[in-house]
Amino acid sequence: QVQLVESGGGLAQAGGSLRLSCAASGRTFSMAWFRQAPGKEREFVATITWSAERTAYADSVKGRFTISRDNAKNTVYLQMNSLKPEDTAVYYCAAGSSTATGQRSYNYWGQGTQVTVSS
Repeated sequence: QVQLVESGGGLAQAGGSLRLSCAASGRTFSMAWFRQAPGKEREFVATITWSAERTAYADSVKGRFTISRDNAKNTVYLQMNSLKPEDTAVYYCAAGSSTATGQRSYNYWGQGTQVTVSS
């Protein structure tokens, strides 16, 4: 059983930056970030393989967000730049065995961290 704990959420102004972290209690393979805005379904944001040789992003964040990981610390990061009000959501970290964009590919989930972007 792997436990995931997110941190780094908060309030930012449009155009600003935040960095989210997700610490895992053990070794993980592929990891991803998803988000859920009020009244909307949870959606894929970014994913990264264990060796970080492959990443993938949702079109809505491509060029603004960067996913990375430090396996020595069992931690994955999401650097969010040029934030927009529509990025406001609860951000969830997930771990699984493949770098897929579907939620069902991930077995472990964190509790989520709130990101609010003001205009």
